[in-house]
Amino acid sequence: MPTTSSVTVPQNYASRLLATFRASLAQLVRAPSHSRRAEARRRSARHVLWLSAGIGVAIIALMYWLDAAEIQMMPKRGTPSLWPLRILTDFGKSAYVLWTLAGLLFAVLIVSAAFRGTARSLLLGLGTRLQFLFLAVLVSVLTGEVLKWIVGRGRPFVGGEANAFHFSHFDGSEAYQSLPSGHAITAFALAFAVSALWPQLRIVMLVYALLIAMTRLVLLAHHPSDVVAGALVGVIGAMFVRHWFAARRLAFAIGPGGTVLPLPGPSFERFKRVARNPFGP
Repeated sequence: MPTTSSVTVPQNYASRLLATFRASLAQLVRAPSHSRRAEARRRSARHVLWLSAGIGVAIIALMYWLDAAEIQMMPKRGTPSLWPLRILTDFGKSAYVLWTLAGLLFAVLIVSAAFRGTARSLLLGLGTRLQFLFLAVLVSVLTGEVLKWIVGRGRPFVGGEANAFHFSHFDGSEAYQSLPSGHAITAFALAFAVSALWPQLRIVMLVYALLIAMTRLVLLAHHPSDVVAGALVGVIGAMFVRHWFAARRLAFAIGPGGTVLPLPGPSFERFKRVARNPFGP
């Protein structure tokens, strides 16, 4: 969302709300302005190339040497004792993650319009970061849906046997949407995006993403190569959105050599201080 200085704040609440909403969308599509954006683009392109090449080889190796064997070692679908994993796996469901982020964005929008000064500035800064998280997941998930449709890989045991090469390209049915894993895309896109903003949370978010990936294997929803492919799509999608924001000086800065770094954001301590006088300057 926009900074306070970039929005002319009307007197009336409804007008402030509308102005903030318009400005929050406008900042996402404005022309990039960062002087080092070309360096960042080249750096990101190199990372994407190496990631794609390395993990692409790993995906092919898994398809030939592990996928069929791994799914035969897993418990049968519907095993009653797996109920905790069926609950845990929903924390990587794209609809749940996106609706949660959209709800937080909406809450920040309607609350920020009621404040002025520092409180409003802090809320708008938080809103911009929520926009980044939402778009990092959304772009990755939509890319994954297109890839699922093109690839058309059968889920484990589709066709009645442990066949890692059961494909029906452009099928579009649920049975042939195994690669890449949608839950892995969501979990790794969210993990990368949160870690990009708050590097101190990297370990926590990596554990979250790995746990979601593990549930997809144990529940026989995907092959190992599916979750690895999902992780790749999620990370690359989030990297693309991070570059988009950094090029427009939103939530990120670009340092020498094209390194993308998070800008200082609203901290819990600042929110606590402002909460004591929310309508102050």
